[in-house]
Amino acid sequence: MRILRPRFNLIELALWGTLIAVIAYVGGRTRTQTELLPFLSRGGVELRPLEERFGPGHNSRFGEEWMIRDFFGDQRDGIFVDVGANHYQRESNTYFLETALGWSGLAIEPQSKFAADYQSHRPKTTFVPLFVSDTSNRETVMYVPTYDLIASADKAFVESEGGTDVQPLTVNTTTLDDILDRSGIARIDFLSMDVELHEPAALKGFSINRFRPRLVCVEGHLPVRQQVLDYFAAHDYVVLGKYLRADNMNLWFARAPHATESPLP
Repeated sequence: MRILRPRFNLIELALWGTLIAVIAYVGGRTRTQTELLPFLSRGGVELRPLEERFGPGHNSRFGEEWMIRDFFGDQRDGIFVDVGANHYQRESNTYFLETALGWSGLAIEPQSKFAADYQSHRPKTTFVPLFVSDTSNRETVMYVPTYDLIASADKAFVESEGGTDVQPLTVNTTTLDDILDRSGIARIDFLSMDVELHEPAALKGFSINRFRPRLVCVEGHLPVRQQVLDYFAAHDYVVLGKYLRADNMNLWFARAPHATESPLP
């Protein structure tokens, strides 16, 4: 009688198990770099030193958290303003600052559904459920897809980014100046702005020379990129070359060394 041989014997199973473990290990080690590939230039050469110093984990979408930590040297107890803050932790540029370094500040986000989680998990952050623009006390419509991280006042943009089941949401507008004045904030260490093509309008309502943020991160979508660059150049801010090639999603700015100290509007 012929005895059927099992498809895999114990040795083969052990070899396959070892191979799977090696693949999982290598995959885990390189996960960050794989996720960052669309974000990097030259295969991540200029971001890799930051990953080695601060990584591999991060709460921001890509390596933004590492750049912030690098610029401030893990300074404690700073002040941040997060415009377009969205979820309290998911892809957040400010979560680490608060939870690990004791920073405090504002999370400005028109989707009020996120407010409760900020109250529960981010006690040093004040959540402001308004839409930052160039005027206050008006209504506008933003479009929120299933993947709510790409919500925008531009419906075509949301759809072009792969947004599905896009729903309109009526929100109230404010200028950034009005929020800062009501909050009693006189200075800013770090300003993060991610409002999906609405950055030029949001910047019009911000007196940057009055608040003088030390570091600014603004998402640099192509249709508005030049307007963002022109705004900062006109106010004596320069692009930080240190992060320019490590991040092709955002623009990073700091005050130019020759910038005047007069409180210009």
